[in-house]
Amino acid sequence: MEAFINTYVIPGFWIVFQSVLMLVCLLLITAYILYADRKIFAAVQMRRGPNVVGPWGLLQSFADLLKFVIKEPIIPATASKSVFVIAPIISAVLAMTAFAVLPVADGWVVADVNLGILFIFAVSSLEVYGIIMGGWASNSKYAFLASLRSAAQMVSYEVSMGFIIITVLLCAGTLNLTGIVNSQADGLGTMLGLPGSFLDWYWLPLFPAFIIFFISAIAETNRPPFDLPEAESELVAGHMVEYSSTLFLLFFLGEFVAIILMSCLVTILFLGGWLPPLDVAVLNWVPGIVWFTLKAFFVFFMMAMVRAVVPRYRYDQLMRLGWKVFLPLSLAMVAIVAAVLQYTGWA
Repeated sequence: MEAFINTYVIPGFWIVFQSVLMLVCLLLITAYILYADRKIFAAVQMRRGPNVVGPWGLLQSFADLLKFVIKEPIIPATASKSVFVIAPIISAVLAMTAFAVLPVADGWVVADVNLGILFIFAVSSLEVYGIIMGGWASNSKYAFLASLRSAAQMVSYEVSMGFIIITVLLCAGTLNLTGIVNSQADGLGTMLGLPGSFLDWYWLPLFPAFIIFFISAIAETNRPPFDLPEAESELVAGHMVEYSSTLFLLFFLGEFVAIILMSCLVTILFLGGWLPPLDVAVLNWVPGIVWFTLKAFFVFFMMAMVRAVVPRYRYDQLMRLGWKVFLPLSLAMVAIVAAVLQYTGWA
């Protein structure tokens, strides 16, 4: 009995505790990421943004949450009701599931699996099913066409992201996310005889891939200037047009959690994860989760600035960029990186 408790009960309880803690932190971060996004957008337009609910508007996201929850959910009479309800749940749950394998500091991860990057890529790919199911179940031509358009956009940019991830894996030599971060402690800067610094991270030797991945992450999450599938003010939310109340909130939550996930993924793959910018004693004393959080927020800030200052693409421009520019470039990056690693002996 004691062996059973030590083998199954205590580890199971610890995993549940870590999962609940991760979920609570993720929801709180999502609330304030949403607040920061609105503040940044307002600052660019020289407006105040949310400033009424709570000090400096810090409780605005919670007021919006309450507003959605207390609204009456409306399901169209001709909709497929079960699929209509399940679709936003799938989107939100799959977006949050990916965080189970995401390390935020050395050893700070719910499940440190060896195929972590493949797990995240697979889960992110499945999110498209929630969108298609929502559009189909609404029994509306507008929602269905918007869901197909959204699916086409996500698939076209996931191909490029997959090739970029391969280039990182070639350099790191592992599929484990913790291993990918640790491999950036000794990189290009160290090879050139410089002390350990941010020059060792993959953003420098893989700079074109870093830019392609960053732009593809914006397109993958339907963020402006690539928000064509839903374009709230023009297309009335695309595949979510028939949704309201908590079900709409779940779709919205899934999208923002996906944005946070992409910010964290850029941090891990290209910005050294929790590693300090300089390998000196003072910076090494700072907990790794602080560096990870600062880098992830910096990536999100850049996404928010792109949203604020770049005009929206047309759909044909969007698809041309994905299939005719990013796909050949990302494929060429795989070949070039593989050749360099092979002939220089760095692999």
